[in-house]
Amino acid sequence: MANPKQNLKNLLGDIPLAVEMYWTLSAQHKPWSSHFNLEYLKGILPGAVEAVQNSLERVVTGKKVFVFATLHYWIQHAALTALGLAGLGHQVSFGYLPYSDWDKEIDQFDLKKQNLYARQVLNQAASVMEILPVMSLPPIDIKDYPKLHDIVEQTAIFDTQYTLQVETIDKSEPLYQFRYQRNLQAALALTGYLEKNRPDVVVIPNGTIQELGVCYRVASMLGIDTVTYEFSDQLDRIWMAQNYEIMRHNTDDLWQGLGQIEMDSHRRDMLLKLVSARKNAKLWGRLTRLWQMLPSQGAQALRDALHLDERPVVLLATNVLGDSLTLDRQVFSENMADWIIGTLKYFLNMDDVQLVIRVHPGEMLIHGMSMVEVINSVSPNLPDHIHVVRPDEKINTYDIIELVDLGLVFTTTVGLEMAMAGIPVVVAGQTHYKKRGFTYDPENWQAYFSYLDKILANPENFRLSGTQVELAWRYAYLFFFEFPLPFPWHILHLEKTYSEQAMADVLSAEGQQKYGQTFAYLSGKKLDWSARGLQVTQVESD
Repeated sequence: MANPKQNLKNLLGDIPLAVEMYWTLSAQHKPWSSHFNLEYLKGILPGAVEAVQNSLERVVTGKKVFVFATLHYWIQHAALTALGLAGLGHQVSFGYLPYSDWDKEIDQFDLKKQNLYARQVLNQAASVMEILPVMSLPPIDIKDYPKLHDIVEQTAIFDTQYTLQVETIDKSEPLYQFRYQRNLQAALALTGYLEKNRPDVVVIPNGTIQELGVCYRVASMLGIDTVTYEFSDQLDRIWMAQNYEIMRHNTDDLWQGLGQIEMDSHRRDMLLKLVSARKNAKLWGRLTRLWQMLPSQGAQALRDALHLDERPVVLLATNVLGDSLTLDRQVFSENMADWIIGTLKYFLNMDDVQLVIRVHPGEMLIHGMSMVEVINSVSPNLPDHIHVVRPDEKINTYDIIELVDLGLVFTTTVGLEMAMAGIPVVVAGQTHYKKRGFTYDPENWQAYFSYLDKILANPENFRLSGTQVELAWRYAYLFFFEFPLPFPWHILHLEKTYSEQAMADVLSAEGQQKYGQTFAYLSGKKLDWSARGLQVTQVESD
């Protein structure tokens, strides 16, 4: 049955200036109640802009910076990031797309209304940075940029994998078609703007999926420098990459620049406290989440629970399907599921060892395919020497690690932590800690199975050497403490962190001493890890 109200909205959405007139005469004067909500930003912008204006009186003009965001939560965070850059004297343009959902259609009436609302909120900052509604930009002709087809297609594939939490994509899937069209609209608008205006640097949250990934890839195609960033698992830290997707966690330069550090007692103690917090399901310092559902119960309790005997134990630790850290991370397998299937088949008749498959607890929060389904597709009735720890089981992964003789991972940091314990680890995916001197990194199935054969023939002979363990600890320290850069605002805790560090605080001399380098890197200053040196001296606790 037709919905008269929706029919009217569809009609008005297609009439030029009809929504604008409705907004001017009525909607802008009513309380805003949409899921697309910028009310927190609306409230703090006047004070933030005043702080920027006061700061601008003391600085000179800097670089030409384009900051882009979509989705209301990223818009709020990125707008503050853009204002911080403006307060440091950069010529900032802030582009936005007024979407509240990446996986749902929105009619033109609501989209235009959200665009007008976002512009009204953001225009409070128009005196210090350009406000750019991207959906209003004229599209270019895609025939002039044939590479855009690949950009839009690749991003739509990632979007579909991320949303449905699957690895294999059918391009006839409605979500893929939807994301392709949305990404195409963004690509056509952003390409024309960036080509014409040529900013010195484009700053984008995430930079892998959705229109954020489109913007990153379009800027890269045009030869414009990019900075991508994501929130880390600490309240006052972000991960950042220059001319790279941050969620690929490329630590090559970090390792090359600081890999020779000495793991003194202070750094070792900090890392021990972090590992202890992760192991015992506790928060520590400025950490924002727990890694386990329950504290460690001890290796013997785990051995009893899984009925493990004295045969060698192999731990296969999975990732969550669709997570940004698994997208396009295959090395020799078709994807993570294919790697799990191949490994499971290898162990099915090998009853002289015990295989424990730890399915990621994060699967409890997803709606896509579970790795349990993948395992059942190979063998619904597993032999006694193979044990599956389901995502909802009250078992601490670190208790398993205490019993392990060999670790198998795709990209999870469990592999790094096993190496820290001296356990040989075979890495099947493209993860940041591979090829650092403490993992086995096969490039094909033959090499993978060869490693398994050799290690399982005599696991004790393949325990990591003291030098390798030291490398793992050194790398872990750098990744957990130095790789995340100081930043005042966390997207998941924006109100809390902004109340602790408002714009005036960040732009003050004290704030710049803490965050100035990070904002310099955001504006395109080369992040040279060796020149930066070690920065972390302690971890703040609440």
